[in-house]
Amino acid sequence: MKNIIIRSLSGIVYVALIVAAIILLDKSCIAYLAIFSLFIVLGINEIHSMTRNEESESWLIVLIDFIGGMGMMLSLYVKDAIDDRTQALWLVPIAGYIIIRSVIQLYRPKQNALHSLERSFFAMMYVALPIAMMSPIITVAAPRTLLGMFVFIWINDTGAFLTGMTLGKHKLFERISPKKTWEGFIGGVLSCMIAAVLLYKYCNEFFQVPNFGIWIGLSVVVSISATFGDLVESLLKRTIGVKDSGHLIPGHGGILDRIDSLLLVVPATLIYLTLLMYNN
Repeated sequence: MKNIIIRSLSGIVYVALIVAAIILLDKSCIAYLAIFSLFIVLGINEIHSMTRNEESESWLIVLIDFIGGMGMMLSLYVKDAIDDRTQALWLVPIAGYIIIRSVIQLYRPKQNALHSLERSFFAMMYVALPIAMMSPIITVAAPRTLLGMFVFIWINDTGAFLTGMTLGKHKLFERISPKKTWEGFIGGVLSCMIAAVLLYKYCNEFFQVPNFGIWIGLSVVVSISATFGDLVESLLKRTIGVKDSGHLIPGHGGILDRIDSLLLVVPATLIYLTLLMYNN
C-alpha cells in the first residue's frame, strides 16, 4: 500500500511538471526549456550509468554531453525564430558539440574510444534529439496539441495495463517484455481512440486540434509508437542486465523508465503532423 501511495505521488508530480511547462508556453518558454532540458540531462546521465563498464567515464565528457543535449533542445526551439538569411545558425550548437566531443576523445588515450563515443552519440540520438523534437511539433501544430500527445501516452499506459491485467493471455513480445500482451496493446489503442472522441467533443477548444480525424489519427500513432518505445527501452535494459534505468523517481525507477514511450512517440507524432500539414 505504501509503495502504491509513493508511486502515485511521484507520478502526480511528474505529470504536473509537464502540464505546467506546456500550458505556461503561452506566456513564457522558461519552464518548458528548463523542465525538458532537465529530462535530457537526467536521461543522458542514466545512459552513462547503465553502460558504464570497467572504464570510468571522464566527468568532462559527461558534462559536454549534458551541454550538448541542452544545446540541442535550445537549438530546435529557436530554429523558427531565426532570420532566413541566418537559418543555419540553429545548427551551430549541434555542430559544435560533434567537434568538441570528438576532439576531447583524442586526449583519452587509455580509453576505448569507440565505446566512449558510442555512449555519448547514442545518448544524444536516443534521449536528447527526441525530446528536442517536441519544439517543431509546437510549430507544426500548437502547444496544447503537444499536451494532447502526452495525455494519449498516459491513457495508453493505463488502458494497456488494466486490459492486460484482466484479459491478457497472448504475449506481445515475450523475448523482451514477458508481461506485455496483445490484449493489453489493443486495450491501449482503444482507450486512446475513446479518449480522442471525448477530448474532441468536450475539450477541443483547449487542445487546439483542428478536426476530429487528426485527433483519432494522433491517438493511434501515439498508442502504437508508445508501445514500441517501451519495448525498445526494455530491450536496452535486458541487454545491459538491469531492472530499472535508475532510482530517481520513487516507485517508478529512473527517468528513462518514465519517458521511454515519449522517446519514440515524439518522432512519430512529428512525422504524422508534418505529413498532414504537407498534404493540406
